[in-house]
Amino acid sequence: MNAATGAPTLRRMRIDLISDVACPWCAIGLAGLQQALDQLDGELDVELHCQPFELNPDMGPEGRDIVEYLGEKYGKSPQDIAQTQAMIRERGAAVGFSFGPRTRTWNTFDAHRLLHWAGLQGAVQQLALKRALLQAYHGDGRNPSDPVVLADAAQAAGLDRAAAQAVLAEGRHADEVRAAERHWQQQGIRAVPSVVVDGRHLIQGGQPPAVYLQALRQIAAESAAEPAGAQR
Repeated sequence: MNAATGAPTLRRMRIDLISDVACPWCAIGLAGLQQALDQLDGELDVELHCQPFELNPDMGPEGRDIVEYLGEKYGKSPQDIAQTQAMIRERGAAVGFSFGPRTRTWNTFDAHRLLHWAGLQGAVQQLALKRALLQAYHGDGRNPSDPVVLADAAQAAGLDRAAAQAVLAEGRHADEVRAAERHWQQQGIRAVPSVVVDGRHLIQGGQPPAVYLQALRQIAAESAAEPAGAQR
C-alpha cells in the first residue's frame, strides 16, 4: 500500500521479449502478450524490453523467396507452407493482427540496430517501433532491411526520422546488438518468441492471451510469497 495515496503498491515486473521481426509467431506473441498486459493493468507495473534474435543471420541483402527458403530450411512442401501460413493468419486474427502477403524473407540485423537505438530513448518508444516493424513486414509485406522502410517505421512510431536514418547510415549499435544476441543464446534461447520474466522465468512460443495472463499472475504470486532476501 502506498502510504501517501492509499493506493495498492503494484508488483513491478521486467519482461524481456526475445524475438525477430521476420518471425510471424513473434507478431502473434506480442499481440497476445499485450492483451494480457492490458488485463493486468492495475495489478502489475510492467516494463517490456525487446531483445534481438535473428532467424536468418546469414541472409543476403537481396532476401529470398519465402516458400523456397522455408522449404529448404525446414524440408516442407509448398502445400505444407501454405497450410502453416493459413493457420498463422487465423491465429493472428484471433489477437487482432492481420497478416498480409509476404513473398520474401529478409535479413533483420539493421532492424535490430534501430530497435536498440529506440530502446535507449525508452521502453515505450522501443515497443512502438517493434509494432511498426512487425506491421511493415507481416502486415504490408515490406522489406525490413530497406533503410526507407526502417525510417518509415521509426516515423510511424513517433521517433525522429532523420535521427533514425543517421543510426542506419553510420552503422551504429552493431556491437551492442551482437552482444545481446550472444547473451540470450548463452541463456539457452534457441527459438522465438521467448518471454523472460524478471530474468528467470521463461514462457516460450506465440501464446494466446489467456496463457500469458495465467503465467504472469502465477509468477507475480510466487514472487510475492518469497522472503524479501530471496527475491531478485
